[in-house]
Amino acid sequence: MEATTQQRGIAVWIISLVAVGFGIMTLKGGGTVLFGDEAARNAAGNYVPLLLWFNFLSGFVYIAAGIGLWLRRRWARWLSVALVVAIAIAFASFGLHIYSGGAYEQRTVVAMSTRLLVWLVIAAISVMSIGRSRLHEG
Repeated sequence: MEATTQQRGIAVWIISLVAVGFGIMTLKGGGTVLFGDEAARNAAGNYVPLLLWFNFLSGFVYIAAGIGLWLRRRWARWLSVALVVAIAIAFASFGLHIYSGGAYEQRTVVAMSTRLLVWLVIAAISVMSIGRSRLHEG
């Protein structure tokens, strides 16, 4: 029983760091295009502004979720699940953009797939690893 508890603690520690790191990278990448010069926007290619803003703002939420998971807060577990839902909706709307003939970059498809997969894993681990008795209400 002790090994399982310790493994769960390590898993939460890892996903916390991944969430914060992913958030920082998301803020840096999106911020460079949104607030950078014309060269940065040109280098981004055919980006979808609404999706770019969604991803950029999500970076702050990723960091908050990572901190909450590190602190083993109940809300962080559900925030991770909500992120999966929000990313899936954004990805689906991006799919509609593509289907309707909108310009896009293939790397955005890869990035959104990666983003969804990472948050699916984080949410699954957080739901399975952070037991109700070990959560803090805060």
